[in-house]
Amino acid sequence: MKTITKIFATATAAVALFASTSLNAQTMMETDPNPAPKGMGFKVGVGINGGVFRDKSPMDYAYGADLKLQWDLTPYVAITASGGYTKLIAKDNAVDADFIPAKGGVKVFPIKRMYLATEAGAGISIQDGAKTNFIYSGGLGYEFGGFDAGVRYEGYVNDSASTTYFRKTGQYALRLAYNFKL
Repeated sequence: MKTITKIFATATAAVALFASTSLNAQTMMETDPNPAPKGMGFKVGVGINGGVFRDKSPMDYAYGADLKLQWDLTPYVAITASGGYTKLIAKDNAVDADFIPAKGGVKVFPIKRMYLATEAGAGISIQDGAKTNFIYSGGLGYEFGGFDAGVRYEGYVNDSASTTYFRKTGQYALRLAYNFKL
């Protein structure tokens, strides 16, 4: 038998053997320690935040704390509501602003655990003669193992009749929080 015939016969036998048997690959199940949000879940987040203002702003920096409720509608969309305390520190010995922000918003998770968020609401002043601010914000963040870290721009529109009046301004803020599942 010639060498070419032996190679052809061996190849034909191998093809027949593989064609007559079914092969199943083994798959490994990975467990993710930080799974993506599952949807239809509730979370309560306790956070602290701090921010800085642009040079042209009458404010210098801000700090505060908040409590945020999050309702995960799907693994990709959540509705939020938050309240807390914020203090805006003014430049040049001007009047500082203290208020309670009450905001509602939406989080969208385009990538696993990473979100884009937007909120709007009111900043209820706790000082005599001060008026309520309109607050709006947008940013992005990351949820991991119960922790939540986010950055945002938060703008303030103030009433000119307020005793703590400052022109329209905004801060670039960082929020660090821990979310408790309900």
